[in-house]
Amino acid sequence: RKPLYGLFPYNSSMIGLEALADPTDTWEIIETIGKGTYGKVYKVTNKKDGNHAAVKVLDPINDVDEEIEAEYSILQSLANHPNVVKFYGMFYKIDQYSGGQLWLVLELCNGGSVTDLVKGLLKHGERLNEAVISYILYGALLGLQHLHNNRIIHRDVKGNNILLTTEGGVKLVDFGVSAKLTSARLHRNTSVGTPFWMAPEVIACEQQYDYSYDARCDVWSLGITAIELGDGEPPLSDMHPVKALFKIPR
Repeated sequence: RKPLYGLFPYNSSMIGLEALADPTDTWEIIETIGKGTYGKVYKVTNKKDGNHAAVKVLDPINDVDEEIEAEYSILQSLANHPNVVKFYGMFYKIDQYSGGQLWLVLELCNGGSVTDLVKGLLKHGERLNEAVISYILYGALLGLQHLHNNRIIHRDVKGNNILLTTEGGVKLVDFGVSAKLTSARLHRNTSVGTPFWMAPEVIACEQQYDYSYDARCDVWSLGITAIELGDGEPPLSDMHPVKALFKIPR
């Protein structure tokens, strides 16, 4: 396989599915709470202590791809910060009929995403006040600072990837397209992210291979998220995403 965004050669032995514990020994699914790119997200309870968590179930799966590998690596090493979602482990459930299931067990953020919060208020003709917006952005900035200090670029900062806990915590989530900067490579040149939130230099990498970017692209994306929190949508959201990609760098 190709290297993960140039980070490291892919090696399936990094996560051996056969070595992972069966999740049903520890976790029990209570209800569905969301759906992502790879599969559903469930609320689960720990059979041993009764604590709740969220699990991202990826199925059917017989191998671990690059994005899962990246998210696992980052969660395992950097999820010890109050503004990064906590990671409780990866499990593998064998199912001979539907294929195996990979479980990523994470901190339960019952408050949902900040995008859901904003859209819910707009439905009632209300908006987030500036004090709440600044509180959310401050928490997200602290999380990004933690990532950047460890040479990680998130690369997909947006309202849907900032979750809230019922205690008022602000958590960065979804590290599937994050990239690690090494001492030999302090810039990236692969175009990833969600169009409306992408920084101009990230978009430029799609068209000109001699362009590169660094952790500052996350700051741009958080700035777009600030507008999203105020207006309910990012700039240019009325355009087709491809057209927006041409408009943003100008």
